Amino acid sequence: MTSRSVLGVLESLQGRLVVSCQADPGSPLRRPEFMAALAQAAERGGAAGIRLQGFDDAAAIRAVTRLPLIGLTKTDRPDTEVYITPTSAQARRLAELGCEIVAIDATLRPRPEPFAQIARAVQQAGALVMADISTLEEGQRAMDDGADLVSTTLAGYTPSSRQLAGPDWELMCELAEGGVPFAAEGRIGTPPDAALALTLGAAFVVVGSAITRPEVLTRAFASALKPAG
Repeated sequence: MTSRSVLGVLESLQGRLVVSCQADPGSPLRRPEFMAALAQAAERGGAAGIRLQGFDDAAAIRAVTRLPLIGLTKTDRPDTEVYITPTSAQARRLAELGCEIVAIDATLRPRPEPFAQIARAVQQAGALVMADISTLEEGQRAMDDGADLVSTTLAGYTPSSRQLAGPDWELMCELAEGGVPFAAEGRIGTPPDAALALTLGAAFVVVGSAITRPEVLTRAFASALKPAG
């Protein structure tokens, strides 16, 4: 059980920045100690929380910061396209490792366990449930099934959602108008983007690649300097 109250976690994140400290398989940074160092750097820069993936990273980051943690797993399974925390066992373990919030894929794709079942396991372990969604319908369904809030994380990454180069501002407006509490996440690349998300009703903003993915940032600069033609 987490010692931090549910209300306290959400209040501490309200209107603030959460930094996603993750690295893809094959990245030179794909080591728990490096993710812990990124989390410490983010905290020094003013982050109010950290989003992370995997049990090892959760343990390493929990050891160096008391900021609220949003934990998830990424698991490729042949039987489903759902890969963000697809099982109750994984979700419960993240809560046990000190993640105050556990992120779960809440898209309407076939899944190995019902979303409501996983959400219940997280809350019984003393943590909050963040539903990663891509559409308004998914957000509404997730809240009905027990989520504490949703995140726009998967907008643009499912066939049923808008395929956009930038953030899905329209989805944020829909969620706000529908009374669905949400965090803004997904292709938020600049400080003005983050500020706009708050004006559209986001409880807080999650930024990853624009802060903690040097490969992505380097590629953008390198591409801009390539000669035309």
